[in-house]
Amino acid sequence: MAASGTALIALPGGSTPRPIFERLAKADVPWTKVTIIPGDDRLVSGDSALSNVAELARAFSSTGANIVSLFDYTDDYRAAGNQADKRLHAISWPPDLVWLGMGTDGHTASIFPGPDLNQALNGPADRRAIGVMPDPLPAEAPVPRVSLTRSAILSARFLMVTLRGEQKRDLIKEAIAQGPESELPIGRVLAGAGQKVQIYCCP
Repeated sequence: MAASGTALIALPGGSTPRPIFERLAKADVPWTKVTIIPGDDRLVSGDSALSNVAELARAFSSTGANIVSLFDYTDDYRAAGNQADKRLHAISWPPDLVWLGMGTDGHTASIFPGPDLNQALNGPADRRAIGVMPDPLPAEAPVPRVSLTRSAILSARFLMVTLRGEQKRDLIKEAIAQGPESELPIGRVLAGAGQKVQIYCCP
């Protein structure tokens, strides 16, 4: 904000960030100059309990921040990914912050194992978002996704990961140690980071 007067931040879904969102929304920030995007979202309507952008709206709409959905609902996940990519090319880039979480299977954002994993990790450098079909579909939200690509994530000026629990702490250590050959998506994403990555873990 001090450097340019505006900010673009990409925030995660899931339960871990919610109490952080509550505190962040109360921070002394000129929120009307902040644009917030989800780092990924589920292929559901914007009023669904599974929608990440809906969660961001609940947390930050009162601040006056500009909250941008990645796509308009469609049942075609690849079309949704293309729409998100086009939408992100229409806003100021790169992000000032990309904040990631991680699942117990090692996925981050919605970069899951499946038919779209290679494109999410190794697609064109200017590709910012992609539709993703996890395989298998996660039991808690068995729907396709749209996610920032690895190149979009790594374009951020600041990269942060938040985790909860010893299992995830041990998993991310393993992923980082494995580096670019990791079988865990987060290991392969973070292996390409040229900037410092801040990782925060709580019990």
